[in-house]
Amino acid sequence: MVTEAPASALGYLWLVPAAPFAAFLVIGLLTRKWRLLSAAISILAMGLSFMFALGAFFSQLRLGILPRIAQFSWFDTGTLHAPAGLLLDPLSAVMLVVVTTVGLLVQIYSLGYMAGEKGLSRYYAYMSLFCASMLGLVLSGNFLQLFVFWELVGLCSYLLIGFWYDRDAPAFAAKKAFVTTRLGDLGFLVGVVMLVTQAGSFDFAEVARKMSVEAWDPKWTGFAALLLFCGAIGKSAQIPLHVWLPDAMEGPTPVSALIHAATMVAAGVFMVARLFVFFSASPDTLAMVAQVGAVTAFFAATIALVQDDLKRVLAYSTISQLGYMMLALGVGSVTAGMFHLWTHAFFKALLFLCAGAVIHAVRTNDMREMGGLGKSMPWTAATFAIGALALAGIFPLSGFFSKEMIITAAGAKSGFLATLALATAACTGFYAGRAFFLTFLGSSRSKAAPHETPWVMRWPLVILAGLSVCAGWWSGGFGAFVFFGAPEESSLHFLSSFFAMLPALAGLGFAWMVYVNGSPSPDRLARTFAPIYTLLKRRYFVDEGYNWLIDRVVMGFSRALAWFDRNVVDGAVNGVAWLARSGGAVLRILQTGQVQHYAMAVFGGVVLLILLARLAGAG
Repeated sequence: MVTEAPASALGYLWLVPAAPFAAFLVIGLLTRKWRLLSAAISILAMGLSFMFALGAFFSQLRLGILPRIAQFSWFDTGTLHAPAGLLLDPLSAVMLVVVTTVGLLVQIYSLGYMAGEKGLSRYYAYMSLFCASMLGLVLSGNFLQLFVFWELVGLCSYLLIGFWYDRDAPAFAAKKAFVTTRLGDLGFLVGVVMLVTQAGSFDFAEVARKMSVEAWDPKWTGFAALLLFCGAIGKSAQIPLHVWLPDAMEGPTPVSALIHAATMVAAGVFMVARLFVFFSASPDTLAMVAQVGAVTAFFAATIALVQDDLKRVLAYSTISQLGYMMLALGVGSVTAGMFHLWTHAFFKALLFLCAGAVIHAVRTNDMREMGGLGKSMPWTAATFAIGALALAGIFPLSGFFSKEMIITAAGAKSGFLATLALATAACTGFYAGRAFFLTFLGSSRSKAAPHETPWVMRWPLVILAGLSVCAGWWSGGFGAFVFFGAPEESSLHFLSSFFAMLPALAGLGFAWMVYVNGSPSPDRLARTFAPIYTLLKRRYFVDEGYNWLIDRVVMGFSRALAWFDRNVVDGAVNGVAWLARSGGAVLRILQTGQVQHYAMAVFGGVVLLILLARLAGAG
């Protein structure tokens, strides 16, 4: 049941996205010259948005699962009505808290990390627009509004990834992210058009009602849902459109934290959950979502095993965890998928901000040039350890509860999917431990003199560490708040929970043996499994395959079309012009300007006509 009400019925909810959007306008139009003032305006606006989001969350928590919608007419075209407004339900309430919490902490952290940057006002303007766009997406109640904010999120990611646009690598990464996600968005747009034209409405609830009442063909609905999933594949970096996310590390580290934890990559998962009624109408489409998610989770986790760049380890970890979320949605558990999005947002933001603190201190991303930082950066080391254990899914940290929920849901659906999920958990334990051991334990390999971060960067780490510990404790009530169809039980069973955690513990233990005890040594493992090591190091050669496809096939076909256009199309046009020019040259010879010549030509023509007439008569 959806209750419709005038905009005033939802009170201050419109201020949640409006506050950061207003900050974007103020910074862009008025305060660009004053860096710290721009930062203060952006942080203040995000703080207000956070408080309004908390109010909406607790209001919805008291209300229960009943959605509330406030909308007004945007425009009408023919028989198609386009509304705009706000939709508050448990799904959007949870996402509001995630986006505003992480967004606020990242912006505070950026005061220290981005200190000295000439483009600080531009940075905070982009950040404000990014958060406003994501919050607008979360509160969208219809397809048109969803698509507008969906594309705005993509635009903002392009601007933030390419923030250092005067450097080649960030500029290339921004273009790669923009182009890759556009491929998925094309399918998303076609899917939206199919559903909207069939239903004659943009409203989610109205389209879903007509699908039920009119008994649409499940195959047609499944195809539309599959096209919608293409958008999620691009935004949430699922195979085969995952290649943009590791390169997005070229942007500032706080940007990476925001993109990977709470905004762009979460948009695809949120969209599938929001439109789950269309996905659930087609079991085949849901099976596809689960399979893509499970394969993506394992695929990215194996690549993360051998990466030396700390941020790239976390990037592939993000792809893997997003795969977990898609797996949960694909097996029908909206609760498990969204709960992992909830917990992942906090521990992944924590890990990225810790990585930023390390990079800020030692001026390198390469873990081989770190080591021993736990002594000089104890706060960062302690909070990173909490984030790594939460990522690995170790009890009692938040990741344990959400991963256990996903593995249980996958096991109830398919043994193969559960096996992939458990294998991914083992890989996650290994690379999370490896990242911590290489960075913070052992002897120092850094050329710089590392130091602990200032408090403006340290407090966000401490808060996120606290959330990474306790966010999972809500598992018992989450299934009664966010679900599809019927509430889901989230009670833990000791044996199954321990079994789900066992692979992660094994991965952590093996990482300890290799990178702390040195038996077996990393070099020995690399030599022993050289083909596999090379395959993982080169990321399964996917980027090389895409480059070959673009250079040889796409560009080759383009060159063939260019030749056809140049020689056939342009040749035909030029040939007509040549004939006209040549004919004119011949006719010009006949134009002497002397009357007697013209008279002689007329006389000859008359004689010729008479001869032809006589011949025709004689015949």
